[in-house]
Parts: sequence; structure tokens; C-alpha cells
Amino acid sequence: MRIAIDHRTAYRFTEPQARIIQMLRMRPCDTRTQTVIEWRVDVDCDARLRRSEDGFGNEVTMLYAEGRIEALELRVTGEVLTLESDGIVADAPEPLPPMLYLRETPRTAPGEVLAKFAREAVSGIEDRVERLRRLNTALHARFKAAPPTPDQGETVQDSFLRKTLTPRDRAQIFAAAARCCGVPARYVSGYRQREGSACAPHAWAEAHVPDLGWLSFDPEAGAIADESYVRVAVALDATGAAPISGQRVGAGDEELDVDVQVEQLGAES
Repeated sequence: MRIAIDHRTAYRFTEPQARIIQMLRMRPCDTRTQTVIEWRVDVDCDARLRRSEDGFGNEVTMLYAEGRIEALELRVTGEVLTLESDGIVADAPEPLPPMLYLRETPRTAPGEVLAKFAREAVSGIEDRVERLRRLNTALHARFKAAPPTPDQGETVQDSFLRKTLTPRDRAQIFAAAARCCGVPARYVSGYRQREGSACAPHAWAEAHVPDLGWLSFDPEAGAIADESYVRVAVALDATGAAPISGQRVGAGDEELDVDVQVEQLGAES
């Protein structure tokens, strides 16, 4: 699939800001089944942009803006060519060993209730891939979908007690649950193209299986990630793979408006 992405983030401040620093994890990397054809980041004020790579292998753009800033609009646009992969992630930057992704974070410490759910979901299943599929299906069936909301730093223990979850919530829970079963797992942020659905940044998870590598699972869809997904960043939890994080120097409040368009331009054979 040839997928076009237009992601606009607009900030308006009640009082002018003296400085804004943001870390953007918004540029996809190339893999065996994902090729970035075109990608650009535009800012509507005087700002410096510096590209680098973080410890997880994600492409990072640092944004620095100074002066009397009353508003800021960030627009990310691009095209990505994707191929069917059966959920297998191959040839992505992998600076860290899979075993590191067994590590818990404050947000992904499972607690006994989630740990019990994970163990019961895969009980009696020997095949490693099938265990992950069962876990993915169980998380899909347990919760109703909730529209995306700003990340408030909620833990998986708190999320698991609710009846409706965002894709971000379910992705974090899948990673925590897989780790309970001894499987390295990580959170993934990116985009998903869906006809007739409102567009928003998406989130899913990847789990590591020896001899196969990393496999993509989307508990919000109850399926593996296919060619309609554009993979952008990975981390141990949602905080580490957040599309935008940073700080501002200045008083007052801010208003945030986000608009995302993800469209299929055409399929490639």
C-alpha cells in the first residue's frame, strides 16, 4: 500500500512563551516491508530542527524555538510504501537485545490481576506464536474501544480495571501481559489506515519469538498488524514512544488541536 499521512498539531498559548523545546518521534524508519518515500516536518515559526536517533533506534527530531511565541503549528507530512509482512518486523534498527524488553517500567508493572489474566489466557498452549495470538484476542474481547485521548500517564494496573480503552491503553497492557508470560514485548506508536474511520495516531505492540523475530499484534483490532500500518517508534511504554514530548518556558495555559489524515493512495505489487 502507498499511504499518505498528514499530521497537524497546533498549540495556542494564553500568554507568550519564551522558549519551546520538543522531542518529535514522528518519522518512520525503513524496514524490509516499509519504505519512506517522502517525509517532512514543517513549523510555522522560527525554529531549529535537529535529527538524531534515540536509544531504541527511533528517528528523533529535536525542535528548538525561542522568542515571543503566542502559537505554534507543527505539520508532519509524508508518503510510505508498505508490504504485507504477516506481522513480522524485519530489518528495523535494533540497537538493543530482545531481552531488554522484558523490563518493567512504572507504567507497565502488571500487578496481580493482570498477571493472572495473562497466565489464564495462554494456559495449556505450548506454541509461542499461538500463545501471543490468544493473548491478543483476549485483550480485544475484554474491552470496548474508546476514542484516542491525550496521554495522562496512566498505568496498566489502572487501565485494566476500566471497561473501555484507547489503542494506547491496550498496547501497553499487551506488552505488560506478554512480559508476564516471559516474552519480550514493546510498545509501538504509528498510524493505521482505515476506510470510513476517524484518523488518529495509533498504537499497537510487538513481541519477540526466537527464530521468527519481532511480531506485531494490535489488541485494539484483535489481529496482527498488516500493510495498513505505518510503524514509527518503539519503546518500553507509551511515554518512551510518544510522538511529541517536551517543555515550554512561560506562564499561562495552552490549547491543543490535533488533526490527522491517513489515506491510501494506491497499492503496489
